[in-house]
Amino acid sequence: MAGKASIVFAHGLWADGSCFSKLIPTLQAEGHRVYSSQHGLDSLEGDVACVTRAINHVPGPVVLVGHSYGGTLITKAGVHDRVGALVYIAALAPDEDETSQSQQEKFPSTPVFKHLDVADGRLWLLESGIGDFCGDLPATEQQLVLATGAVPVADLFAQQVPGTAWRTKPSWYIVANHDRTVNPELERAVAERMGAKTYSVDSSHVPMLSHPDFVLDVIRDAAKALI
Repeated sequence: MAGKASIVFAHGLWADGSCFSKLIPTLQAEGHRVYSSQHGLDSLEGDVACVTRAINHVPGPVVLVGHSYGGTLITKAGVHDRVGALVYIAALAPDEDETSQSQQEKFPSTPVFKHLDVADGRLWLLESGIGDFCGDLPATEQQLVLATGAVPVADLFAQQVPGTAWRTKPSWYIVANHDRTVNPELERAVAERMGAKTYSVDSSHVPMLSHPDFVLDVIRDAAKALI
């Protein structure tokens, strides 16, 4: 694997590390060391620490890839000196004075927020909202996403830790044009703000599952930039 960047993935809400399962085998076959963080969405500090452990586990240089709330995590953990590139997939990317919540509040709310329930201190995605989350997947895959997704603590988006890696690290951004979970206007605005190399795809919130080949090409481009 000499000469190949490592790839570390960070998942978002109502997901786990398996949401990158359509990408990982191909990247491994191409010679990359790959690790998908399995953070529990219990606290922002704890999730960032989990991603940092994943970075420590693989050889550098590292391409850090974050989906949705995972974008917040790579923004924080990406200050690690072995991280050379950031790839955002339909993701948040708060600045130092923002939280995940305050960044979202600057843009119109998306349909998925009509299908959430707070119970046992956690923010659950109801089955009625799965179409707004990953509606371009086959029905069986949508149900798998619903069954395997980790459920966040209710105040996760209001939490804050320091770090804004995109201010100093080169970034790539995939805008999901048909996203009904994170507003595509937000995605385009944060990509422009960070000066990211930006791609757009006609996808729901989960392009890594509905358009894996497209996402793989973006990750490859980021990885090549490190060699």
